[in-house]
Amino acid sequence: MYALADCNNFYASCERVFEPKLEGRPVVVLSNNDGCVVARSQEAKDAGIGMGEPAFKCRDRFDRHQVVVRSSNYTLYDDMSRRVVRSILEFVPDVEIYSIDEVFLDLRPLQHLDVESLCRTIRDRVKQWTGIPISIGIAPTKTLAKLANRLAKRDPARVGVCNLIGDPELDAHLARVPVEDLWGVGRRLSRWCRMRGLSSALDLARADPALIRQGWGVVGLRLQQELRGISCLPLETVATPKQDTCCSRSFGAPVLDRQSLREAVATHVVRGAEKLRRQRQRTARLTVFVRTSPFSSGFYANSATAVLPLATQDTGVLLQAALPLVDHLYRPGCAFRKAGVLLQQLQPEEQLQHHLLQAASPAQLQRRERLMQAVDRLNRRFGAGTLQWAVVGLQPDWCMRRHHLSSGYTTRLGDLPLVQAR
Repeated sequence: MYALADCNNFYASCERVFEPKLEGRPVVVLSNNDGCVVARSQEAKDAGIGMGEPAFKCRDRFDRHQVVVRSSNYTLYDDMSRRVVRSILEFVPDVEIYSIDEVFLDLRPLQHLDVESLCRTIRDRVKQWTGIPISIGIAPTKTLAKLANRLAKRDPARVGVCNLIGDPELDAHLARVPVEDLWGVGRRLSRWCRMRGLSSALDLARADPALIRQGWGVVGLRLQQELRGISCLPLETVATPKQDTCCSRSFGAPVLDRQSLREAVATHVVRGAEKLRRQRQRTARLTVFVRTSPFSSGFYANSATAVLPLATQDTGVLLQAALPLVDHLYRPGCAFRKAGVLLQQLQPEEQLQHHLLQAASPAQLQRRERLMQAVDRLNRRFGAGTLQWAVVGLQPDWCMRRHHLSSGYTTRLGDLPLVQAR
């Protein structure tokens, strides 16, 4: 017995929490550098604005339908996501955070309760405590929970909660779902199904298992069993350790000089090191990559790697390894459009393999760890960038274009909403 809690139009809903005047109005959120539409409210969908459309192609429709445009504010969205998860954990102890706006719930320990009523309570509490509307689908498997969540969103009569456990119309629901809309079915597999007459989820559930195994292997058999109500995908309550961590961004303006490129790479190194400490991991290999625009003449892309003798999560050590690579990659006359850092060979922070030729006493390592912890605490308390490394620069020209950025209502003290009572 599983449930999937999915935030409705999550990015747009986050923008509405602290701006109630946006309720009922079409809202879209744009990607990095205000490029493409990556999130839409229901009103924006009804206005015909498609997912992934370039913003410059939608300007006439934005004006015609008075669409509210926002730049992506990932810091705010990540914080609101954590608040939603904490609210759900008040009711269900075992959850799997599947994405920033989706959480699987394990209802098996709570099956002595009325789980549908429990999910309605969870939905109401999340809305009350965070302002984010969610839909919940209940089913015997995770794949069917995805389907149930889809029905909860599309059928107003279900009021945001759909329970498919023991539903006599389950086959009818499966028959209405195209095979390409199933969780885990991509373009290649959906084409394979269509060529064999399997056009719906019901067709796939009733297909010959030998045929599915021939075309998909064990993965296809698991999906088929899940559609039949037999659970094959357990809840992953403990996150799988990351194998690598990447930090990269496209530039808001072309970067021409070496110093600006160094600042950009340093910014990504700082962010990557913060991620490592949050993930409780160290890296033993660092790769810096840069590229110009693929649409301009003289396209240039390159990367360079440094192997660290001692795995680390220390920002200072990573900067010392990364910045010489930038000097190697820089080419005069190139208009760089993107740069990034890839941290590889990650290992748990508690398992540090020392190097015979790299002197590092426990006292030195502990001192650096305390320094990094102090920096992280200050930045968490007073906002990202409160305490910054000088090599990053103060006001770089290459920052992303975010002309419609909302405030950091929950992540910066200066942006806290003020309420005046008279």
